[in-house]
Amino acid sequence: MSTSTTSIRRARIEDAERLSDVFDETWREAYRGIIPGICLEQMIAKRGPAWWRAAARRGRPLAVVETGETIVGYASYGRARGGTLRTAGEVDEIYIAPHYQGLGLGRRLFRAIRNDLSDRGMARVGVWSLADNERARAFYVGQGGVVVGQSVERLSGALLPKIGYRFG
Repeated sequence: MSTSTTSIRRARIEDAERLSDVFDETWREAYRGIIPGICLEQMIAKRGPAWWRAAARRGRPLAVVETGETIVGYASYGRARGGTLRTAGEVDEIYIAPHYQGLGLGRRLFRAIRNDLSDRGMARVGVWSLADNERARAFYVGQGGVVVGQSVERLSGALLPKIGYRFG
């Protein structure tokens, strides 16, 4: 898979169908065995194309990674939603489709959104990862993240420990 025609851009309403597919692929791959099956299926079912069309209209930035004319990843980010990590900016989600992982696209996307946040006066950025998601945790450490917090995420009644990272 060539990444020579890869671009990172803002999501558009017409990206909703593919964003829904990428969400389904990435969440099944990342969270099978971490998020209980019924909870995972409920989360995926909620994120259909209508949800993504609404997300593209909201003010919170939503970026996509496009290779050729195919969206292969996305990130949602913006002003920090809470004060626990003591950061101005926060990465809500960042995912690359399984077949495109390991090509450096996640690093490119992460760098692009950090630059965007920095340009908006949010140089210090935080992100949460489920504690059992070892690949995500290794990614954040590899990008220079420092562990600064721990908490618990409640998903459909399931309590899942999470770890907070800070950058900058």
